[in-house]
Amino acid sequence: MASGTRASGSRRLALTVAGGAAVLAAGGLYAAGLAAADVPDGTRVRGVDIGGMSLPEARRTLDRELAGTFTAPLTLRIGDRVERAEPVALGLSVDTAATADNAASDSLDPVSVAGRLFGTENRDIEPVIRVDEEKNRTAIARMAATAERKVRDGGVSFEDGRATAVAPVTGTSLVEERAPDALLDGYRRGDRSPVVMPVKLTAPRTDLAETERAMNDFALPAMSGPVTLTLGGRAVTIGPSVLGRHLAMTPGEDGRLTPSLDAEGLLDDPGISARIREAAQGPRDAVLGLDGDRVVVTRQARTGYQVEERDFGKAVLPLLTREGAARTGEIPAKAVQPRFTGDTARRLGIREKVSSFTVDFPAAPYRVTNIARAVERIDGSVVLPGEEWSFDRTVGERTEENGFVDGIMINNGRYVKSPGGGVSAVATTMFNAVFFAGVKPVEYRAHSFYIERYPEGREATVAWGTLDLRWLNDSGSAVYVKAESTDTSVTISFLGTKKYDEVRATRGPRTNVEEPGTREGGGPQCEPQTPLEGFDVTVGRHFVKDGREVGREDFTTHYTPRDEVVCTPEEPAPGEGGAEPEHAAEDAGAVEPH
Repeated sequence: MASGTRASGSRRLALTVAGGAAVLAAGGLYAAGLAAADVPDGTRVRGVDIGGMSLPEARRTLDRELAGTFTAPLTLRIGDRVERAEPVALGLSVDTAATADNAASDSLDPVSVAGRLFGTENRDIEPVIRVDEEKNRTAIARMAATAERKVRDGGVSFEDGRATAVAPVTGTSLVEERAPDALLDGYRRGDRSPVVMPVKLTAPRTDLAETERAMNDFALPAMSGPVTLTLGGRAVTIGPSVLGRHLAMTPGEDGRLTPSLDAEGLLDDPGISARIREAAQGPRDAVLGLDGDRVVVTRQARTGYQVEERDFGKAVLPLLTREGAARTGEIPAKAVQPRFTGDTARRLGIREKVSSFTVDFPAAPYRVTNIARAVERIDGSVVLPGEEWSFDRTVGERTEENGFVDGIMINNGRYVKSPGGGVSAVATTMFNAVFFAGVKPVEYRAHSFYIERYPEGREATVAWGTLDLRWLNDSGSAVYVKAESTDTSVTISFLGTKKYDEVRATRGPRTNVEEPGTREGGGPQCEPQTPLEGFDVTVGRHFVKDGREVGREDFTTHYTPRDEVVCTPEEPAPGEGGAEPEHAAEDAGAVEPH
C-alpha cells in the first residue's frame, strides 16, 4: 500500500513540475510578445499599415498618410444644392494619436500577444473621430439657413399687358436633428463621394403642368387684345395693360389655377373710370326757377345708371378668352331715378315764390369763393313739412378740404383771419328768407356787434360746432330752397305754397345805447376796425292773411359796442389797403356771447 501511495505522489509531482514548466513557458511567451513592437504586425488603419511600429512611428505615419483623406473638403448635397466645406469648419477631425494608442492597447490581450510569436494576424483599426460640438452646431445652423427655400406654387403674373408663367418651386428645409449623424458618417467614410444631408421636401400644390395649362387656356388669350363694353350707346375699350393690372390667377385646394378679376379696382382705374362714369351717368335732380312768381323747371331731371362691381366683373371675365368681335359685351347697369323731378315738385305743392331776400357785399376774393361754395351746398335743398333745416348739416365744416378759404371773422370783439370768413352773409340772407316765409326759426344768433350793411335785428352768424342756423318748416307744404350768388350779392328764395299772404317787418328804436372804446393791436392777425355804438333793438314779424294780421312775433337783439382797433405800424395788418374786412364769425369760439 505504501509503495502505491508514493507512486501516486510521484505522479502528482511529475504533473506539478510539468504544469509549472508550462506556466513558465507561457509567461515566457507573453513576455516575449510584449517585448515586440508597440503596434502588432498586420495592423492597418484605412489601408495604412502601421504594424510592427512603435507608437511615435505609428502616429507620424498616420499623420502623413491620412492627411489627404480626412482634411480634404467635404462635398455636401442639400436637396438640389451642392456646397463644399472644410472638415475643421464642421467641427470634425481625426485624432491620429488616439488611433495609434487604440491600435497598441488592443494588442495587449494575451491572445494578441501570443499571436505575435506564432504568426501574423491582419487587424483593421477604425480611426478615432473627434467632434467639436459647438462648431458642429454652428455649421449646421448656417447650413439650414442657407438651404431653406420656401415652397412656391406655380402661377401666372400679368404685367404691362403680358402674361408670364411663374415656375413652381419645391420647398426645402434641412432636418437639423439628423444632420450631425449624416455629417459624421460621411466624414468617417473618408471617400470623395458627396455627403447627402437629410432634408424635408414640400411639393407645391400647383405644378408645372397646371401652370402651362393656365397659361394656354386663360392667360395668353386674356392678354391677346382689348375688350369693348357698351352702355347707353357709349363704348368703353379696355386694353390688355389695364386688364392685367386687375387680373390674378390663384390656386384652389386642389392646386388648380382659377382666374379672378378685381372689378372694383378696374372700375376705379384711371384708365377707364372717367369713361365708365361718362357712359353710366348718375341721376340728376330737376332744377327749379321762377317765371315771375310762378315756379318753373329750368333743368329737367335725368335718370342715371349705377354699375355694380360684381355684375361688372361677371360681364368682363368671360370676354377674356374669346377672339375678335366676340370680345365685346354690354355693361350691366341698374337704372337710378332722380330724387326730385318736376312731377315731384308739383306733387309737393311747390308752385310759387314764398319769400326771397338779397344781401349785397363788397367784392373780395375770399368772400366770393366762400359764399359761392356755401350757396352751391344750399341750392336745391328740399325741406318737407315738419322737417328741420340746418346750416352746418347742409354746408358742412368750413375747411380747405371742403372748398373754403381763409377770410375775416369776429373774435373777442375784433376782426381776425379765419377759415370760411364771409359765409355769415349767406346766413343772414337765409335768416331773412326764413323770416319773410313765416316759418319757425329754431336756432340763430346775431353778430356780437352791429354790421351796417345788414338789417338791424334781422341778421345771423354761424360758428362751426358752437352756433348753427336752424329752422323748422311748419308751413304745411314742402319748401324748395333756391340759392344763387354773384361777386357782390347773394340771394335766397323759398319756393312752395304760401301760408300767409304777407309777412311784414317792423323795427323799434335803438335803446340802451353804449359808446365804443379804443384798442391797439399788432401782428399778422390784427385788422383795423372803425368804432360803432352798441344798442338794443326789437324787430316785429307780422303775419297777414286775407287782409288782416293774424299773428305777431318780436325778436330782440343786443349789440355790444364795436371798439376802434388801431394796428401798430411796425406790424402792418394783413390785407391793408385791400378790400373792406368781412364782419363774420366762422369758427368755434368766434362769437362773443351776448
